[in-house]
Amino acid sequence: MPPLQLVWRNLLKRKTRFVLTTLSLAIAVFLLCVLQSLVVALNAGVKAAAVNRLIVQSKVSLFVYLPQSYGPKIEQVEGVESVMRWNWFGGYYQDPSNFFAQFACDQEKLRAIYPEIEVIDGAWEDFLTDRKACLVGEATANKYGLRVGDNFPIIGALFPKTDGTTWDFRIAAIYKSTKKNVDDATLFFHYKYLEQALESGEGSGPEGVGIFVVQTAPGADNTEVMSRIDALFEQGPQAVQSTTEAEFQAQFVSMIGNVPLFVSSIGGGVMVAILLAALNTMLMAAREQTRDVGVLKALGFGDAVVGNMLLMQSLAMCLTGGLLGIALAVGSEEPMSKMLGTVFPGYEVTQGTLLTAALVVVGIGFLAGIGPALRARSMSVIAALRRTG
Repeated sequence: MPPLQLVWRNLLKRKTRFVLTTLSLAIAVFLLCVLQSLVVALNAGVKAAAVNRLIVQSKVSLFVYLPQSYGPKIEQVEGVESVMRWNWFGGYYQDPSNFFAQFACDQEKLRAIYPEIEVIDGAWEDFLTDRKACLVGEATANKYGLRVGDNFPIIGALFPKTDGTTWDFRIAAIYKSTKKNVDDATLFFHYKYLEQALESGEGSGPEGVGIFVVQTAPGADNTEVMSRIDALFEQGPQAVQSTTEAEFQAQFVSMIGNVPLFVSSIGGGVMVAILLAALNTMLMAAREQTRDVGVLKALGFGDAVVGNMLLMQSLAMCLTGGLLGIALAVGSEEPMSKMLGTVFPGYEVTQGTLLTAALVVVGIGFLAGIGPALRARSMSVIAALRRTG
C-alpha cells in the first residue's frame, strides 16, 4: 500500500489541473443526481398511487367530458364505495406564468377518498361549509405568501368568467400531502361553485365532468369493477375507460414522451465525457511520474505498490469531485424542489440516487486509473529511469 501522503502530493503537483478536473467531476455528478431525481419524481406518483382508487375518463380522450348523470350510475356498480367528480380548472394567479394545478371536486368526499391530504393550518370544516372556500397546498401558499383567511383570486383560462373578472376563493385551509401522488402545490375547491357559475352564465367552459374518481370497497377486485363500469356505458352516450390510479398517473409520463430514457441518455453522455476527462488527467499524471516510478522501484517498492499509487490517485481525485457534487445535489434539493414543483412534483434526491452517483464515481476513478496503474506495474526500473517524461 503506497503512502497516502505521496498520493496527495503527486495529485497536487499540478494544482490547477487537479482543481479543474475535480470541479468538472463535481458538476457532472451534480447533474447526474439532478437528472436521476427528475426520473424518480416522474415515477413517484405511479409508485405512490392508492390501490383502492380508480379513474373513469372518456374512452375517446382525457379532454372529452363525461355527462353528469354518470356519477350516480357508477356509484351503483358492485364494488364501488364512493364516486367523486373531478374537473381540471386550468387557471392562474395574476399572470400566466403563475400557473399551478387547480381542481373542482366534491369537497365532502375529498377527505375520505384522499386521506393523504393532511390539513396543517386551518380546518376541514371551514373548507366544507363555504362555497367559495378552497384548500391550498403548502408549496403554493409559501410561494405567494398566502395565509388562511386570505382572498385568492384566480383568472380562469379554461373556465373564464363571462364579465372578465376573477374567480374569488377564500383560503380555508392549507394542506401537506403525506404521499407523492398528490403534490403540495394544488388548489382544491367546491365543484358546486363551478357548476352553479356555469349554469347561471356567470362563467363559461366545457360542460360535464372531466373524470370520476372512484373509491372501491374493501376486498373488491379492481379489474372486475373496472370491467363493470366500462360495460355500463359501452353503448354511450359516451363510452368510458376505467384505469387504476397508477395507470392514470403513468399516462402523464407517457404523454411527455420517454423522458426517463431521454434523461438517462443525457446522464450517460455526461458520465462518458467526464470519464474521458479523468482518463486524460491520469494519463498526463502517469507520464509525468514515470521517473518517480523508477525511483520507487529502485528503492524497493514492489510493482503492486507502485501501480496502486496511480490507481489511488485516480480514485482520490474522483471521490473528491464526486463527494463535492453529491453535497451540491443534497444542498440544492429544497430550492430545486420549489423551482420544479409544478412540473416535477415530488422532486427528491433519494438515497438510491446518491448511492448510484457514488458507485459511478468509484467506477470512473477505477477506469481512469487502471490503465496508468498497469503500465506502471509492468515498467522496469531501467526503462522508467531512462524516460524523460
